[in-house]
Amino acid sequence: MNEPQLMLGNEACVRGAIAAGMRFFAGYPITPSTEIAEKSAELLPRVKGKFIQMEDELGSMAAILGASLTGTKVMTATSGPGFSLKQENIGFAAMTEIPCVIINVQRGGPSTGLPTQPAQQDVMQTRWGTHGDHPIIVISPSSVLEAYIYTIKAYNLSEKFRTPVIVLMEETIGHLREKVVLPDTSTLEIINRKKPEKGREYNPYKADADGIPPLASFGDGFHFHVTGLAHNEKGYPSTNPENYEALIKRLYNKLYDHIDEISLYDEEQTDDANYIVISYGGSARSVKESIKDLRKSGIKIDMFRPITIWPSPERKINEISKKYKKIFVVEMNMGQYCLEIQRIAGKNAEVIPINKVNGELIEPDFISQSIRRSI
Repeated sequence: MNEPQLMLGNEACVRGAIAAGMRFFAGYPITPSTEIAEKSAELLPRVKGKFIQMEDELGSMAAILGASLTGTKVMTATSGPGFSLKQENIGFAAMTEIPCVIINVQRGGPSTGLPTQPAQQDVMQTRWGTHGDHPIIVISPSSVLEAYIYTIKAYNLSEKFRTPVIVLMEETIGHLREKVVLPDTSTLEIINRKKPEKGREYNPYKADADGIPPLASFGDGFHFHVTGLAHNEKGYPSTNPENYEALIKRLYNKLYDHIDEISLYDEEQTDDANYIVISYGGSARSVKESIKDLRKSGIKIDMFRPITIWPSPERKINEISKKYKKIFVVEMNMGQYCLEIQRIAGKNAEVIPINKVNGELIEPDFISQSIRRSI
């Protein structure tokens, strides 16, 4: 069994990535994610990996996509302004189905905003930051240990479904130090991408029965084309309407047909509660304390924490909405994820946002007082 150690959330991301098989990191330093680049620079050479500081975030994202196409597991890390610069190549990754993991340690925005303080203002950007209809997976850890565990999960999902996966933290979690006991690496489930059989014709975008095409590595002896243009199964540009529609629908279906595997969540539900709080990431830590306080005062209230925030656990949220009179959505923004909860649950229950946007962690007392005023 591993020994307990005091660890930073950003460091836990790096250690989780390396445990998952990450061997290439390209990035550009930006607060509050810089420790991820620093730790990658320190640890990757020990496992014969490569670290490179690029000239900017555009180059960083491009570099990891090229490295991924050689069969390497890759990562980059950034925060708000840098995440905006990565959007074009995130779209390229989604369209060309290149596995990669992007860490976004959120800070207050817009623009350069609050570089050293927490926020959850990039929630909608992770889903719709790049243009066009595109699928994406976004995971939001709430502790240092979860930063480790769910970075590994991000790699497994990225490799299995040939898609970019974003690990969305806040400065609160990235700069949090907690005592953790990391699991033994021999116990971890590690998934690697499917590869085509040698000696057979290879069409890089011809899906198997699960909707996911195998991915050859550059250098394996297969000749194939990669383009952000609409393409056919061979990877060559195509403007055929039926082909394009089939491509976009397959990109969506390869995730939504496996939504039960992708959706991760935590719940604390009782049989007699009238209210429930939905929250994620660092805000959920405060919600847990608030729930304890409210229950002690006789208010029957439960909690639901989506860990995979995109695709949202729609089926579960719809089920929840039929059990409660009011749903409170707690987040450090002006109500971004609340819009998704209202879309899913608004027909069954009243959805009430509880927001804080002053650059400070939302406190349990603030949440408790807001709920008491609304019931």
